Amino acid sequence: MANTTSAQKRIRSNERKRVNNQIVRSKTRTVIRAAREALDEKTDAKAAVLLAISELDKAASKGVIHKRNASRRKGRLMKQLEAATK
Repeated sequence: MANTTSAQKRIRSNERKRVNNQIVRSKTRTVIRAAREALDEKTDAKAAVLLAISELDKAASKGVIHKRNASRRKGRLMKQLEAATK
């Protein structure tokens, strides 16, 4: 257990941030999974990929994932979309 009040406050704020990050990360993963499934089924894939890209950008802007991580994932999704539309 933390000894100082500032350390106790830090524990509380870290827990709040952890929960919020977990929510954003989970939503992002769900949307990416849906986009990959849409790419496999070739049903409304473009809309699903664009939604996933939007969620990745939001997660990166909030600092939940690194901006290069988001960029890499977006690039891979777009590459898969391009291959699926051919």
